[in-house]
Amino acid sequence: MTLGFYPGCSLKGSSREYAESVLAVAKAFDIQIQEIKDWNCCGATAAHSLNRELSLALPARVLSLAEKQGLTEIVVPCAACYGRLSSTQYELAKNPELKARVAEINGIEYNGTTTILNVIQMLDKYVTPKLEGRVVKPFEHKVACYYGCYLVRPHEVLNFDRVEEPQSMDSLMTKVGATPIDWAFKTECCGASLSISRTSSVGKLSGKIVGDAFDRGAEAIIVACPMCQSNLDMRRKEINEYLGKKIDIPVLYVTQALGLAIGLDRKSLGLQRHFVKVTV
Repeated sequence: MTLGFYPGCSLKGSSREYAESVLAVAKAFDIQIQEIKDWNCCGATAAHSLNRELSLALPARVLSLAEKQGLTEIVVPCAACYGRLSSTQYELAKNPELKARVAEINGIEYNGTTTILNVIQMLDKYVTPKLEGRVVKPFEHKVACYYGCYLVRPHEVLNFDRVEEPQSMDSLMTKVGATPIDWAFKTECCGASLSISRTSSVGKLSGKIVGDAFDRGAEAIIVACPMCQSNLDMRRKEINEYLGKKIDIPVLYVTQALGLAIGLDRKSLGLQRHFVKVTV
């Protein structure tokens, strides 16, 4: 099995540990990963506010390159990238004229035939069926599965999980021995890209998330988005200032928690890169 891999900007920079853990888990389950050659930024949170054609052309070029490489399925671990690529594919499928215009801008044929998987979908499809007998060190901790606002929205485009009460990550964590908590902030916004421009706002929004997880007894927060992980982990100083107390709950990517459960070493999962020390 060969899957295309679109790391996006975050997984090559500030969230290298996410890429490391995705690739480590894939290797452990004999999933061949092929990075899309010459990929570009998807536009993330900026392009669609500046220029509509640009916001479509950037993700469409990535999908066109995947098609050119013969990749029928690609895994897109970043929730924002997953949303941009999926929304572009959805919009261009409904508008042939716009589809032709975007192909003209990029100078490369675009058919819209590639299946786009987020990391949870990839794990559900290719890892979960092989989990039996592979869990050697159950992740026996109470966890808060945090989906954030990107991973499940917009529902009419992504058609992934339930919008207000998603369960896919909870289900996977249960399979590796964890106990997901019932909590109020699993799809609330962490502050997203305001981390630099309005750090205090991120401290407040992320503080509510971390605070609720802590109050309900969580020992770790599990995520599948590099922006969410960055805000909840890197902005812990501002979070603790907002909450008025020090909270040391670590924030792990779902692939890191899964990797620990199947016995992968911590360095291969990038756990040494976190701001809040991972002690679970």
